[in-house]
Amino acid sequence: MGNPFSFQVPTMIERQLWHPVARADDVADMPVAMRLLGEDLVLWRDATGAVHAWADRCPHRGAKLSLGRVIDGEGGRQLECPYHGWRFEAGGRCVHVPALPGFVPPATSRARAHAACEAGGMVWVRLDAPAEDEPPVPVFAAEADAGLRKIDCGPYDVETSAPRLVENFLDMAHFGFVHEGWLGAREMAVIDDYRVEPTPHGLLATGCKAWQPQSTANSTAPAQVEYTYEVTAPYTAVLTKVPEAASVGQAGYRESIALYICPMEHERCRVWFRFATSDFDRDAASVRAFQDTIFLQDKPVLESQGPKRLPLDLRAELHTVADKASSLYRRQLKSRGITFGVC
Repeated sequence: MGNPFSFQVPTMIERQLWHPVARADDVADMPVAMRLLGEDLVLWRDATGAVHAWADRCPHRGAKLSLGRVIDGEGGRQLECPYHGWRFEAGGRCVHVPALPGFVPPATSRARAHAACEAGGMVWVRLDAPAEDEPPVPVFAAEADAGLRKIDCGPYDVETSAPRLVENFLDMAHFGFVHEGWLGAREMAVIDDYRVEPTPHGLLATGCKAWQPQSTANSTAPAQVEYTYEVTAPYTAVLTKVPEAASVGQAGYRESIALYICPMEHERCRVWFRFATSDFDRDAASVRAFQDTIFLQDKPVLESQGPKRLPLDLRAELHTVADKASSLYRRQLKSRGITFGVC
């Protein structure tokens, strides 16, 4: 008979997925502290430039490794604990204990490492190995287009859940109210019908249209803008917008925006946007200023929503046909077993 007091902690699907945790350029010579799915992480680079993500806790006495430093030690770069100076090599093993110079730490003396990689200008982390198929890092298709200039905006810290942020990103009906004079107007708030369908990793919404006084940082006139939305992972999405050519002063203008969310806690997130634009003339600061304006209009409304966690029971909030993208998003989160940031 088995132990009646034993139990198995349910695996969180989110822990098996890749999540953005920092801009790649922000992880350089010093360790960087970050939080993901309620856990503290430390990010750092070894001598080859490879990025590592470990639990931000020294296995000796529990000090935060992110308070330490990266040093050039024997055999390559190492992460040094701030408390007793224990040094850990890139694989996570402790290789030096200053208090005992002749001591050779056993293989079990090591930091807890997680999978980490770089893609789309971001550092991505996966906390647990998947049980079956390897989940892909969410794809931003515009990343591979050399004809588009890439500009990063953020980070923005927001006191709400990651799913609330994704749903806001998919929502056009708020343009005329939250972004009046910028992305919409109250008298032009009608949302025409659009198409939405599930995809292997999320959803695709096409034929979305909105009238906008200023659709982009380089808009010169109001325009009807066509949007395509794609949810590429539970907390990651992409939009592509095509404004009328005359409104931006550039034939063939294209712009895609990736939304990258790090779900730090159930009700606290860090957000980045990565722009891919065919405008190579405008300075990056003006693009960032435009995005700051738009997102900081969203932020207080997002933080006011209750509950902060997204309800997956469709009876918990009211819905219309204008909300069908977010309704499908909620159904898919539920079907995939997502539990972080939802209720």
